[in-house]
Amino acid sequence: MKAPTEKIDIGFYNGGKASRISESVIREEPVEIFLNNRKVVTIACTGIHLEELAAGFLRSAGIIRVREDIEKITTSVGKPRVDVLIKNGVISKPVSPEIFVMSSGARGKGPGKIQSTITSDISISAKKAVEFMEELLSLSQLHKMTHGTHCSGLADMEKIIVSRDDIGRHNTIDMLGGYTLLNGIDCSDKIIVKTGRVSSEIAEKVWTIGIPIVISHSVPTSEAVSILRGAGITLIGHVRNGSLKIYSNERRVRF
Repeated sequence: MKAPTEKIDIGFYNGGKASRISESVIREEPVEIFLNNRKVVTIACTGIHLEELAAGFLRSAGIIRVREDIEKITTSVGKPRVDVLIKNGVISKPVSPEIFVMSSGARGKGPGKIQSTITSDISISAKKAVEFMEELLSLSQLHKMTHGTHCSGLADMEKIIVSRDDIGRHNTIDMLGGYTLLNGIDCSDKIIVKTGRVSSEIAEKVWTIGIPIVISHSVPTSEAVSILRGAGITLIGHVRNGSLKIYSNERRVRF
């Protein structure tokens, strides 16, 4: 696996003086995901945690639901490609040819899925939500180095269990979705903490994973709020300097 950063020589101007410095920049490369030997998507990403990214993407597209749906998942040595073989009968209808993206931001449409409203009765204090955000920001080493990534973390009620960085905020959610799927983790009592804006695509991905609470450093779009309210997911956003805003399902937040 390649390093997630590259060193480049750049010009630097500060205090009236010009110089040359070596700067770490985040890597961006297109990664191809093949499903049963057919390419279904190309995702621009940092090139790390590729098996999680592939599994999470296919999960969010409604193609796979549990670890047992996957027969084999492999990454190619020296080539940005992930091959996923799934068991016969997993796909009930042909995969849409529209599953193809070429960006670090959005995704194509999958074969469709029906999600149940999330009814988990877990709750979190406002103080703990602020602490989680502070913890996530301290964990994001790639962002500290390059200032070019988003970061998302999976937390239980006490601490952040795992975090993922990438150039695409959507990718970080898919990585967590893949991580929980491949490791058989129940998400009904888990929390996602993230740095970037909460869009409708992010809301749908979180819903697919089954997460009841999302904490964001940024703010949501109107469509994301609508989706999360209907999904039964609590969104705590704009968590900054000890303050926060609750956009959906406030019942899970204690003061």
